[in-house]
Amino acid sequence: MKIEQIYTGCIAHAAYYVENNGEAAIFDPLREVQPYIDRAKKDNAKIKYVFETHFHADFVSGHLDLKAKTGAEIVFGPTAKPNYEATVAIDGQVFELGNYKIKVIHTPGHTMESTTYLLIDENGKEHGIITGDTLFIGDVGRPDLAQHVIAELTQDKLARHLYHSLREKIMPLNDDLIVYPNHGAGSACGKNMSKETTDTLGNQKRTNYALRPDMTEDEFVDELLTGLTTPPGYFPKNVIMNLKGYQSLDVVLEKAKHPLTADQFEMVAKQTRALILDTRNANDFAKAFIPNSINIGIDGSFASWVGEMISDINQKILLVTDFGREEECMIRLSRVGYDGTIGYLEGGFISWKNAEKPIHSLKRITAEELEQILETEDLPLFDVRKKSEFDAEHLVDSENIPLNQLFANIAVFPKEKPFVVYCAGGYRSMIAASILKHSGFDNFVDVSGGFIEIAKITKLPKTAYVCPSTLL
Repeated sequence: MKIEQIYTGCIAHAAYYVENNGEAAIFDPLREVQPYIDRAKKDNAKIKYVFETHFHADFVSGHLDLKAKTGAEIVFGPTAKPNYEATVAIDGQVFELGNYKIKVIHTPGHTMESTTYLLIDENGKEHGIITGDTLFIGDVGRPDLAQHVIAELTQDKLARHLYHSLREKIMPLNDDLIVYPNHGAGSACGKNMSKETTDTLGNQKRTNYALRPDMTEDEFVDELLTGLTTPPGYFPKNVIMNLKGYQSLDVVLEKAKHPLTADQFEMVAKQTRALILDTRNANDFAKAFIPNSINIGIDGSFASWVGEMISDINQKILLVTDFGREEECMIRLSRVGYDGTIGYLEGGFISWKNAEKPIHSLKRITAEELEQILETEDLPLFDVRKKSEFDAEHLVDSENIPLNQLFANIAVFPKEKPFVVYCAGGYRSMIAASILKHSGFDNFVDVSGGFIEIAKITKLPKTAYVCPSTLL
């Protein structure tokens, strides 16, 4: 069967392209749809359907732009109520794609409209299941997201729906089916996903904790809900955009693609009170940056951290990027619904420097330097990794303030006494450092190599390692 997984690692997302006899279908597309159109064109195929497994929370889907550009029919599973033209399928409904068949299997639990699509080849053989966030490799979808949009859909209620969906709809299927999930490791839509992005259903029945045949409903609910943390704040906002509709990405990019000289950039920043978002790597940012800018590096989980750290999804944004990566940054912002980019610094940060504009910097130290400092000074240590990472292993006497809880705990950081900030490798700690600087703190240092380097090359005392039960 002709199926391709199109995986985007920075948000741990998998879309799928299926084609037969000149007809193609896209499952759970990202917002930038041209790659899917180009892929179909390569096969001289017409995109007939855009199948959505559910209303996504962690990204804005490209279904509306695909429909507008190709005429494709948008298909949701049962109970979906989109605010635009789409087909809401019934459980068991079959769609024909060339000589292939795609069968709708309603699998509520992650959300009420969550749907799995069974792929059947031209010979009538069942090939695989596109499971969305119902079944991952090694995990299942968290059931606590929908309640942030619809209060009565509690996590307990959805967990019980998921228990029955898995046992009554998924587990009876053939072991040789290939499981094609919507996410892999790193996504916040599950708590402990595998790095693998496909597997056989039979192997998942043997190895996935949520598919144990002897598990009672109450045991399933208890185990599924253990280890969940508060979901990222932008998730409900993305659900609403996917449910109600959004501007075309072309329109968003047209508004964003405004190159600004250093003088223009400075003037627009003052007039609009836009957030200055610097997407360069942490080391470059630390050496020199525009005052009041925030660093979230493009070479990391950029979109996810933008969603976590910028509370207003409609925030006006001015970009500082590496040369040639301006549009990439705009697209990755829009993937999670941040459509407020109003321009970028033409020529990158060097143009600001050449214009002799004000510049700030941040101090970074190595793990070895930290060890030397702590020999003579007793400095507060702030670990901004996730709680699960901190609980697994951390420096003795350090305090955990996860990055996504930084704003709520800003008063915890001392204003008079020097302190140290670190994460796992230096990416998240520079986000934290830039926010602390923006908030008026100057009395701290950041550890460039993070806990990885601290644990590897120093003798600073650490807690005993405990294997984490959740990756959230």
